[in-house]
Amino acid sequence: MALCNNTIFLFLFLPFLFSAQANKHPNNSFSLSFPLTYSSLVSSKTSATFRSSLISNSKANPKLKTPSYNYKLSFKYSMALIVSLPIGTPPQTQEMVLDTGSQLSWIQCHKKAPKVPPPTASFDPSLSSTFSVLPCTHPICKPRVPDFTLPTDCDQNRLCHYSYFYADGTLAEGNLVREKFTFSPSVSTPPLILGCAKDPSDTKGILGMNVGRLSFASQAKVTKFSYCVPTRRNKPGLLPTGSFYLGNNPNSGGFRYIDLLTFPRSQRMPNLDPLAFTVAMQGIRIGSKKLAIPASVFRPDASGSGQTMIDSGSDFTFLVDEAYNEVRREIVRLVGPRIKKGYEYAGLADMCFDGNVMEIGRLVGDMTFEFDRGVEIVVPREQILADVGGGVRCLAIGRSSMLGAASNIIGNFHQQNLWVEFDLANRRVGFGKTDCSRSF
Repeated sequence: MALCNNTIFLFLFLPFLFSAQANKHPNNSFSLSFPLTYSSLVSSKTSATFRSSLISNSKANPKLKTPSYNYKLSFKYSMALIVSLPIGTPPQTQEMVLDTGSQLSWIQCHKKAPKVPPPTASFDPSLSSTFSVLPCTHPICKPRVPDFTLPTDCDQNRLCHYSYFYADGTLAEGNLVREKFTFSPSVSTPPLILGCAKDPSDTKGILGMNVGRLSFASQAKVTKFSYCVPTRRNKPGLLPTGSFYLGNNPNSGGFRYIDLLTFPRSQRMPNLDPLAFTVAMQGIRIGSKKLAIPASVFRPDASGSGQTMIDSGSDFTFLVDEAYNEVRREIVRLVGPRIKKGYEYAGLADMCFDGNVMEIGRLVGDMTFEFDRGVEIVVPREQILADVGGGVRCLAIGRSSMLGAASNIIGNFHQQNLWVEFDLANRRVGFGKTDCSRSF
């Protein structure tokens, strides 16, 4: 996932170093549901909102040490999926980017000094009774840990300091800490290992949801989660709201599933992310035409290049050169004269237009991503172009090589109006077409 620059909000948080194998999840599951917001600007929610949206069965089993949760939140959506979560005791609401492409979760931490207040959305550790820091002697604070290759060292206070690089070269750093997510007075996670960052330029954190053993999903024993990304709007103040479930989704009856690809620990490939949600994509159609892209282009080769991952943290979809070139060749054939000449959006996308959107959509047709078992993601012609400002709209596809990545990445733009469920217990991903602007 790449962090935003001045023009694009790409959350492609793909660490350069990856762990080899995720932990298996026990039978007790974390099941909660949230409203999701696909947006870079989201208002905070009060803790009462979390309590009112809790659908937990823990009251029926008050003695369970690890209760099963059903929790639903809403989120706002413009370019990123921002969910507000209650962290600490008592809980402080924190905005976090829902990111299935990274492992470490982190929040912004600042003590709220009365004279020079930090960003209002930051977390104040001094106000939480369950906050603790990890010392340098903690077992996780060693680079030798085989499936958590986060570079760590000791800071001047003998605390565990992390430095986390993402695919676009963005650096996140701070101290590793332990803290609870407190969903209600009776429902909370155990203390989880998080990053505690102190960058005053950003108030949002990251909710790492890949299959790494230190992701939020793994530590909180979440065996299933899902989200529904609504149709993007570009009118200020009218950000659409989606839904996010931790645990079972009552809408899953019609989902169609594909298996996740797994990679043994012994299979070391320098360009592979073994913790990503990797799927077997078969091809791409534009209109009724199946593009001449071999299925092997969407599978990891001997070096790991070519894997296809589902990433909620990436805005656009990114393709390796062989696939991207075929898509561009077909777009040029269909609407070449209408492409904005000499224009490249954020150094990533060059299939852009400033003409009639409906006309371009009619000429191009629907776009379809084909997967195993006949499962498809169909992007209707009315929604194939992303508004990037200034009256310009681009096909929301870029070259992954421009990110320094060697992967195919299905971003959240191409997950609109689609339930996407990550079933970790059964190692599969489910899709269900729906209107994500509805309340679920």
